Amino acid sequence: MGSMKKDILIGALVGFLTGTLLLVILAYLDYDFENKNIVTPLGVALLFAAGVWLGYFLSRFLPIFRQFGKFAAVGFLSASIDFAILNIVSGLTGVTAGSTVGLINIPGFLVAVINGYLWNKLWVFPSDDREKLFHDFPKFLAVTIIGLAINSGIIVALTTYLATPAGLSATGWLNVAKVLASAVALIWNFVGYRFIVFRGENDRPGTV
Repeated sequence: MGSMKKDILIGALVGFLTGTLLLVILAYLDYDFENKNIVTPLGVALLFAAGVWLGYFLSRFLPIFRQFGKFAAVGFLSASIDFAILNIVSGLTGVTAGSTVGLINIPGFLVAVINGYLWNKLWVFPSDDREKLFHDFPKFLAVTIIGLAINSGIIVALTTYLATPAGLSATGWLNVAKVLASAVALIWNFVGYRFIVFRGENDRPGTV
């Protein structure tokens, strides 16, 4: 029970950071609502805490859900970092479509991958050997680069070969494409991290 409470609190922290970054993204989308500075970070914190709890609850039926609940929280934090930087770079350069989008997608992805590695290594798939903190990073990077190719490829395809849906700005369509791409990449990344990168940690007796 102590471990669950600790994970729920960490999940709330991850949610608060994600909500704070969401404010940056919303600012670039020119989306405004009353009391957003209070509601968004705290609301996301509560949502993530509930998600981690749900992962523990579902792990009674399928143990892997305990890790997936935490992984999803970390994934959304990394995605918020990725989205925020993408919007900042897009705002500075004026690029919202075309093959160049793949290039401006890279900086945020690289920052997000470092964030994701540390959270996954230390919290989602913890290892007893903390001295070799970056021991699994090459494998993590390889899996993530494939995720980057999936992520960027879907964004380029959607923003370049599909017309912007009615009612959406070019920036709005870019972010919708990013959501769809991130959802596909999220599934790939969890499978890769769980069964390739951190396989040794998860193969230990008693590990879920």
